[in-house]
Amino acid sequence: MSGPSPAYLIDLAVMRANCEILAKLKERTGCKIAHALKAFALPQTFALLRSHLDGCCASGLWEAKLANEFFGGQVLTCGPAYADTDAELLDLSSHLDFNSLSHWQHWKERALHHPRAQCGTLRFGLRINPRCSTGKTPLYDPCMPGSRLGVPPEHFDDADLDGLSGLHFHTLCEQGSDDLATTLEAVDHHFGDILRRAQFTSLNLGGGHWITKPDYDLDLLDRLLERTRSRYQLEELWLEPGEAAVLNAGVLHSTVLDLFQNGATRIAILDLSATAHMPDVLEMPCRPTVTLDQRSALPTGDHLYRLGGNSCLAGDLIGDYAFHRPLQIGDRLEFLDMAQYTIVKSTFFNGVQHPSLVLRHEDGTLETIREFTYPDFKQHFA
Repeated sequence: MSGPSPAYLIDLAVMRANCEILAKLKERTGCKIAHALKAFALPQTFALLRSHLDGCCASGLWEAKLANEFFGGQVLTCGPAYADTDAELLDLSSHLDFNSLSHWQHWKERALHHPRAQCGTLRFGLRINPRCSTGKTPLYDPCMPGSRLGVPPEHFDDADLDGLSGLHFHTLCEQGSDDLATTLEAVDHHFGDILRRAQFTSLNLGGGHWITKPDYDLDLLDRLLERTRSRYQLEELWLEPGEAAVLNAGVLHSTVLDLFQNGATRIAILDLSATAHMPDVLEMPCRPTVTLDQRSALPTGDHLYRLGGNSCLAGDLIGDYAFHRPLQIGDRLEFLDMAQYTIVKSTFFNGVQHPSLVLRHEDGTLETIREFTYPDFKQHFA
């Protein structure tokens, strides 16, 4: 791609292919799917998403407002806590889930007396903690000991559940349907009796489902959804994937600014930052695929460079990559699968130039929808 650098390039054709997989899943199983705004929230792509999905899930007031303003459909809100000033959530949400029984009790009276609750267009649920860790990264494990997310099983003893009609769990992160199967058995063990009560008509299986990954076991997912719906006689069965709709749809374009040597290590400084523009590289951590001249770099080889960001953070490092030729100042490097958890997490840390936002339309044309300038940085402080 010629054009601005750094830049996030979002490919709408790839998004459509992902969304068609999700739409077919809905048709086969009768489940409902909401797009997770916490993973990807670019309004210019919402027309494509909403043509295949049932709405959005939001983690709080601002995401719920964004969903209502630009997306439409149902809005499933679930956050760790809501401020008393967040009462607008009662107007914006179709499902409002609470992270603790105490928080539900705090909100219960005004929630149940809200006109939308009285007429049935607003329903309430609880996030549960099934005590089932299946992931490998503690930072993304809501079931870790002492977790702040979800109501643990023992808290349901003699709990007042009046007014609630749904349960919600979210324990996966970039995982397959085999991990979902394990989690559903834990849910049944701890919460099956509650789900079988007549008042509970909805179960939300959260996000983290890698549904559009080529080796994802869709047949197993179909069976799990059918068994879950039948087991509890549910009216609604929800999934909230964020990554699935945009998997492999984003490329972060960058330019080599400087090349130098430190001992035996060759270093390339880029016009982007791992900590500011793709923080999961440091947080998960993960190693993105990098290409030069449309050829993927390797972990080792003759032309090995340590790729670094242009912030002052010493650990702003992307990793060591070997290329098919020596790098030169001005080379364009492309980081693949950079749609999810990049734009929504990006910051203006250190005053580093924020990547532009570019769409590749389905006919191949490119549209720069946003370029960031100094006033965008300044407005955070002045």
